[in-house]
Amino acid sequence: MRHAAVQDVDVEGVDVQGPDTRPAGVPAGAEEAWRPAPAEVYRGVQQSEAFRQIRRGYRGFVLPVSVLFLLWYLLFLVAATTAPGLMRRQVAGPLNLAWLLGLLQFASTFLLTWLYGRNARATRDRAALGLRWDTQDRLR
Repeated sequence: MRHAAVQDVDVEGVDVQGPDTRPAGVPAGAEEAWRPAPAEVYRGVQQSEAFRQIRRGYRGFVLPVSVLFLLWYLLFLVAATTAPGLMRRQVAGPLNLAWLLGLLQFASTFLLTWLYGRNARATRDRAALGLRWDTQDRLR
């Protein structure tokens, strides 16, 4: 039985059940008596196209954003150590470039966290929840 809140989840018609893994001696009508081992269920989910799409979406967002953030952070560190005169330059009142870039590091961290949450909710959470419920149904 599926949870009512995820009945509209679209995993693009991909069968997450995997191949029929019933032992040879179990007749087709006796599925209720036979339950697959949890390892088989999880392997089937991991090998499904729906799972691959979720992982692809995750990596497609996290890897580029992580690289950009690390480059931005390294730029700040390199500028702070190699160009102290530039970092002392006043921007507004007592605020110099070093303080401004340091505060922007915090702002970019919060911005990227918000973007990640928004991206996950918009693209992956529904499909992942659908896979979770399908997996739980198979394990019952």
